[in-house]
Amino acid sequence: MSLALATPGPIEALDALARLYKAGGDPLRLEILGALRQDSYGVLELCRILGVRQPALSHHLKVLAEAGLVGRRREGTSIFYHRSAAATLEPAARALLDAADAVALREETLAGIARVRFERAENSRAFFAANAPKFLEQQELIAPPSQYQAAVTELLDALQPVDTALELGPGQGWLLPALSARAARVLALDNSPEMLAQARAACEAQQLDNVELRLADGNALGELAGSIDLAVCNMVLHHTASPAAVLAQLAHTLVPGGSLLLTDLCAHDQAWAREACGDLWLGFAPSDLAGWAALAGLVEHHNLYLALRNGFRVQLRVFQKLQEKEQP
Repeated sequence: MSLALATPGPIEALDALARLYKAGGDPLRLEILGALRQDSYGVLELCRILGVRQPALSHHLKVLAEAGLVGRRREGTSIFYHRSAAATLEPAARALLDAADAVALREETLAGIARVRFERAENSRAFFAANAPKFLEQQELIAPPSQYQAAVTELLDALQPVDTALELGPGQGWLLPALSARAARVLALDNSPEMLAQARAACEAQQLDNVELRLADGNALGELAGSIDLAVCNMVLHHTASPAAVLAQLAHTLVPGGSLLLTDLCAHDQAWAREACGDLWLGFAPSDLAGWAALAGLVEHHNLYLALRNGFRVQLRVFQKLQEKEQP
């Protein structure tokens, strides 16, 4: 039951407040809220992160859900829990989340989160290592670049030429020529040596002398803090272990006023994409991307939604990093 009631009566408001304080009256439940700040997790993942048995964890999630503090999303046959969007909550609930976020997570919890993210990332790397030769064929199953490439190019054309551009996960490199023409220097990062080799071959074939390709490690984006004018993340987030964290890292690479061009799938229910295409997430609700971007200090400037011929939808979003004086 949501706390965001339009015009609650006194009894309903008191009931909602009682559920909220009950939810916040247990240290483990506050730890759960902290763990869910940036990521969605399945029940078994949360059990491993927090060192709690499933029946106990399910009870705590039920209490948090009844207070409207967490929601759940189905990803194929799996259920993932996430924190409710702050905009949907009453001030008391937002204050509770703020207070929970002000307390650092336990070292054990942080280590558990790191393990789960690492395992997700390893699964993604293993998929691309095994499937790089047929990546384009698999990509065509869901989001053929030919169906949205023109729209991406138009969004790039609306931006000013830049000194330094970054593409995270260039795949086979089809966007690199467009970036090479609009930036003095282009960095392309990928955590898959096999995919990076394909992007390198494409750059050599088209003589893109201002493109530098790098194998990304865990701190690759951190090393670029405040140095990028334009970052591009094309169909990458749904392959990443922690989409919100990656979006925040991309924002951190930008200079004040820099832009992030983000394209990804809208939320869908085609679970076969996990096995066939290595997707960790079945797309994203537009509100999720907007919320993560806002937390990262980004404001949205443009958006476009395209329906593909196979029934999938692609969202194209352009965000800009706030100037320092505009930071919240």
